[in-house]
Amino acid sequence: MILGIESSAISAGCALCGGGKIIAEEFLNTAHTHSETLLPMIASCLKTAGVTLSDVEKIAVSAGPGSFTGLRIGIATAKGLAMGAGKPVCAVSTLEAAAYNFVGIDGVICACMDARRKQVYNALFRSENGVITRLCEDRAISLEELSGELSAFGEKIFLVGDGAQLTDDFTNGKYTLSPPLLRYQRGSGVCFAAENAPAVDAATLMPRYLRQAQAERERLERENAL
Repeated sequence: MILGIESSAISAGCALCGGGKIIAEEFLNTAHTHSETLLPMIASCLKTAGVTLSDVEKIAVSAGPGSFTGLRIGIATAKGLAMGAGKPVCAVSTLEAAAYNFVGIDGVICACMDARRKQVYNALFRSENGVITRLCEDRAISLEELSGELSAFGEKIFLVGDGAQLTDDFTNGKYTLSPPLLRYQRGSGVCFAAENAPAVDAATLMPRYLRQAQAERERLERENAL
């Protein structure tokens, strides 16, 4: 049984999965901060499933890309739970976790998260016969460049993630905007992406940022201008 934790964007969630099925899941898409909601959701998920943390075999967390603050909250939560309970922990790509919403639906999955500045954090996957295959590494890419890449595919493309609407607007509705039920990153997607992921030392678990924080970029710009 895997406990999956997702807090990389505005929405947040957690899930317990095992044997290829979702045992229990919690999801919130509110203005409340993840530091207020994540641990209560995990506690509720465990209680609803009738298990404790000691019954969990592995803790998985979406480690990026995503909101810098959200990722730090999720990583800190996973590290604390893993260290306290003596459980193995693994980090998965937020974009890959979103792609796992489409297991059983064939097509190209374009996972997008809003990176601001007319860019998205993105990775492409293919869903075929119940298997998710990665087509490229996670990257920060301009909407214009991504649109050019997508036009080369001759098959159905699904837009998923909290940046899906942004990509859909830019490409003028050319591709399939996934419904809200499948669009957002979820704890269950983290679990499924983590099934074959290697465990790491909780002490070394770190967020995977694809670019520098805005404050860091602005500091470097000021220094370079001197």
